Amino acid sequence: MLLSQQKPLEEILRSLEGELKVFILGCSGCAEASGTGGKAQVLEMKGKLEGAGKKITGHTVVDFLCQKALIQSRLRGKAREVKEADSLLVLTCGVGVQAVAAVSGKITHPGCNTLSLGGMRGEWQGSERCQECGDCVLDYTGGICPLTACSKSLLNGACGGTTKEGKCEVDAEMECGWKLIYERLEKQGKLDKLRQMYDAKDHSKMIPPKGLRLSDRWALEQGK
Repeated sequence: MLLSQQKPLEEILRSLEGELKVFILGCSGCAEASGTGGKAQVLEMKGKLEGAGKKITGHTVVDFLCQKALIQSRLRGKAREVKEADSLLVLTCGVGVQAVAAVSGKITHPGCNTLSLGGMRGEWQGSERCQECGDCVLDYTGGICPLTACSKSLLNGACGGTTKEGKCEVDAEMECGWKLIYERLEKQGKLDKLRQMYDAKDHSKMIPPKGLRLSDRWALEQGK
């Protein structure tokens, strides 16, 4: 399971600036269990965005947004609403946001941050990964995570070691993550987002929240 927490509404509205029509996606898996992206939260977000002057072209909840085949199947029946939207708002973990961005090809905004539960998460079929950094930046990188797509987890562009073929100097078989980000943003006409500069990650957000570490469940897992 991946634990998510909705971003503040003010941050979501900033990311949607200049975009009137929005399609909302939720997830019946981890996001619903987290209370951040189930049907109730999707409908609540719809009301908040409409109250802020946005037009919601449609919304849906997918069983597992980390499964691209499920996303494709569900969005096929929502093709008109998705096409009409200026962008998609996704209420789920970082993996789901990346999967939706890859499948839809549209501008995709994360509505949540993914929090650390400690330990290692399970693997899945897709290539999308999330480091549970607690402060998702997928809004600025075209829905491709720089922390996992880049071998060095660089936040502000590629290093000097990228090959002429666009491969990573650490792993010659791996595409440079920032090359992929550039190509995605170029396709979306959003290269101006690369002007955004980031401070170093606050690694304190990458540890499990204090409330979780004080819970009975955490104590049981630790054998206390």
